[in-house]
Amino acid sequence: MNVQLLVDGHHELGEGVLWCDRSQSVFWTDIHASRLWNHDPQTGLTRSWGMPERLCCYAFTADPQQLLIGLESRLAFFNLSTGTIAPICRIEDDLPSTRLNDGRCDRQGRFVFGTLNEDAGRAPIASFYRLNTDLTLERLSLPSIAISNSICFSLDGKLMYHCDSMAGKIMVCDYDTASGAVGGQRVFADVAQPGGPDGSTIDAEGYLWNAQWGGARVVRYAPDGRIDRVVAIPTSQPSCVAFGGAQFDTLYVTTAHEGMSAEQRAADPQAGALFAVALADVRGLPEVRFAG
Repeated sequence: MNVQLLVDGHHELGEGVLWCDRSQSVFWTDIHASRLWNHDPQTGLTRSWGMPERLCCYAFTADPQQLLIGLESRLAFFNLSTGTIAPICRIEDDLPSTRLNDGRCDRQGRFVFGTLNEDAGRAPIASFYRLNTDLTLERLSLPSIAISNSICFSLDGKLMYHCDSMAGKIMVCDYDTASGAVGGQRVFADVAQPGGPDGSTIDAEGYLWNAQWGGARVVRYAPDGRIDRVVAIPTSQPSCVAFGGAQFDTLYVTTAHEGMSAEQRAADPQAGALFAVALADVRGLPEVRFAG
């Protein structure tokens, strides 16, 4: 399989990759550098925007110049043209060791996201939330976790996939498309070592693709949780995946060098790069935009 190094960004924590079908370009964040990145594969142009604090997740909106962004402590709107930030709400001010992490819109255009606990002990005190289209915020009735990840939704929107990366299992729960209520949580896939589950996306056939941190691979899971295929990534810490390209036949993969020693980085020089994987037989779908 053709795996191409697209942008050798040396990002400490490259994450949150999304393809914009309007601009035909790929976005991602380097969380610890507090920067949003964009690359146009046709022109080769790469650009970035600085943020006032770590940018952890984001979503496109109806306005091509405006993103819904999840900074480490709050949600806001960000204008790509002016750099203007319009605050929405703060998150978990009562938990100083947590920050925002993974996030994605459900099939109805509501933004579902989670937090993570940065304390060394990684106690499971973080949660999953949803920003509704009227900008009200609610906590989802799911168990508390340490590191939220893998948020994505089945094609019909009736299943929500998610994980606590510390637990090593991708979970799935029933998701009421009208009310947004969740329930019936169960294990979707038990991720074998050495990799742990990180960011996920769903393809046009309803299969789940998961970046596996520490495993140097992306795994495609069938709707029944069976491993369908494994794509080797030439660096140890893949972090997130997204489909893009004009035909949605390219898989973009962010990676990271967070936690690596100098010796490990020397042995893994492509850690922190953005990769593109050409796929011959699989297509993705356009990213759902925030409908608020």
